[in-house]
Amino acid sequence: MVDKSCSINSPNPGSIETVMLPQRVRNYQEAVDLANKQAEERFNEYMLISWYDADRDFESPPHSTECARNGRKDGYIHYGLSHGAKLKVDIENGRFIFFFTPVEW
Repeated sequence: MVDKSCSINSPNPGSIETVMLPQRVRNYQEAVDLANKQAEERFNEYMLISWYDADRDFESPPHSTECARNGRKDGYIHYGLSHGAKLKVDIENGRFIFFFTPVEW
């Protein structure tokens, strides 16, 4: 099995918590619901910054990968990290990946 999960190359890798969820989901909506529950457990308020859906090979923000190395999209990773992500939720070993940040008022 190929590991589709993203690796994080950050100057401060300890600044982001990673949650790996192996349970099977039917689709993106079920995955984002699971990911939101993880964020709700950690933050009073939060924002989904970026995400990847391997089923559709779609990243958000769209087209954030400028040059896909080996056909892999990674723009959503860089976008999430550069916009303050503090939580990465990886569902099914890279099938769905979500980056969240807490919102402080």
